[in-house]
Amino acid sequence: MWRSLASNMLTVLIAVLFLLGGLILWGKSQYTAEGPLETAICLRVERGSNMARVSRDLEDQGAVASGTIFRLGAKYSEKTGQLKAGSFLVEPGSSMEEIIDRVTTSGASTCGTEIVYRVGVTRTNTVVRELDPATSTFEEKAEFILGEDEVPAAYTETRQEADTRYRIALAEGVTSWQVVEALKSIDVLEGDPGERPGEGLLAPDSYEVTPGTARAAVLGEMQQRQQLRINAAWEGRAADAAVASPEEMLILASIIEKETGIAGERGLVASVFTNRLNRGMRLQTDPTVIYGVTKGEGVLGRGLRQSELRKATPWNTYVIEGLPPTPIANPGMASLEAAVNPETTDYVFFVADGTGGHAFAETLDEHNRNVAKWREIEAQQQNN
Repeated sequence: MWRSLASNMLTVLIAVLFLLGGLILWGKSQYTAEGPLETAICLRVERGSNMARVSRDLEDQGAVASGTIFRLGAKYSEKTGQLKAGSFLVEPGSSMEEIIDRVTTSGASTCGTEIVYRVGVTRTNTVVRELDPATSTFEEKAEFILGEDEVPAAYTETRQEADTRYRIALAEGVTSWQVVEALKSIDVLEGDPGERPGEGLLAPDSYEVTPGTARAAVLGEMQQRQQLRINAAWEGRAADAAVASPEEMLILASIIEKETGIAGERGLVASVFTNRLNRGMRLQTDPTVIYGVTKGEGVLGRGLRQSELRKATPWNTYVIEGLPPTPIANPGMASLEAAVNPETTDYVFFVADGTGGHAFAETLDEHNRNVAKWREIEAQQQNN
């Protein structure tokens, strides 16, 4: 009898173990399988939250089929205590495992509301916007000019939210003075920026910051990125590049940057300056004259005077031979590459064509005809 009972108990135990093993395998497959979410959501994890609250939120939004499996998966992967506060984009079909990784790997928000400080050539615009996860597009909530406009309530309210993201977007062609002055006015940053970096040594790019980030640290990161770009562009230079050093490349790139904002023209503009340098012609470019007047501190805000075009300054390329002594702005990667890998042309002239681009010419006669066309366009624009 005891032998029969023991045999039956053993059979039951084996069955239970098989069932338990099957349950574990099923749970694991559910944990790693594609999730039920059909439309992307922005999962907000508050400070002091826990996996239980997160799992309930995910269940309510239809992102996970079982909050219990979600919590067990976090526990057995030893990530329960690694939950980060923030707003996280959960894409359609995300598995529980992928969601766990997203909310425990980094505290950097990937959706929700962000404030972008756009440092431009003429002003710094502050934009408050929120990502719509369903369409992956941003909805603008407020925009104002930093230091000029009244600060809108949306900005103040968003600044008080713990999971707000902050970015500084540096435009191509800004001067180092403009960057430093903009950083001084951005209220989420702290500390003295220190000595102004040399012209051209800051990388136009997007920089993620958090409240309390040191201004000097932001400038340091901008310089590090630009140096990497300078090194990469110089390493990939053409054998017959007209510039003899990374410093000269940076100067030429800054002139290209200020002459055109059209990506497809950079190589053509670079070819004009390369041909002029190779032929011993003066560069004769207005942005260098403007820099000689302003030293990069502010915007000229008017046309150049004939006296300024004739006045000798270290940057006036109508007067000096070759390149000016320093860059005149901070160029982007495309302009750096164009400076040492220009398109192959015989162009030595260009002028605005009225469409936002330029008309290029190989001869002075052709250039004069292009200039006459531009004068006609200017006159028409003034009369309208």
